[in-house]
Amino acid sequence: MSITNQEYDSLTKQASPGTKSYKTIPMAFLIGGLICVLGQAFINLYIWLGVDQQTASTLGSMTLIFIAALLTGLNMFDNIAKVAGAGTLVPITGFSNAVVSPALEFKSEGYVLGLGAKMFVIAGPVIVYGVVASVVYGLILFLFGLV
Repeated sequence: MSITNQEYDSLTKQASPGTKSYKTIPMAFLIGGLICVLGQAFINLYIWLGVDQQTASTLGSMTLIFIAALLTGLNMFDNIAKVAGAGTLVPITGFSNAVVSPALEFKSEGYVLGLGAKMFVIAGPVIVYGVVASVVYGLILFLFGLV
């Protein structure tokens, strides 16, 4: 069976549900904002407990990473993402989910070949690009004497 590109496009449009932007955009804004407010609340809590600003920021990020990983492990993060859409992609929580999800999916294949090898299937390219980009930027700054 062969179909033309136009027929395939028509079938795809029929099978794909429409996006309700009037609902998804405000929810993404709201949930993403709440995640950021939660992060700031943790930072303020750690400062109130006597930790310096930089350490409090690190602890706040670590707390958000832990909560996102825990919610992913408890199968709750996906339910939040269904409502929030892109709002859950606030970088730190989305990255945590991107690392934990494949790890959970492939844990039955063992710790090394399953969990260890598949953990960075989604997040790995992001890490590689970030490292390569930082090296390139560092070299450019070094070569032009800006460092």
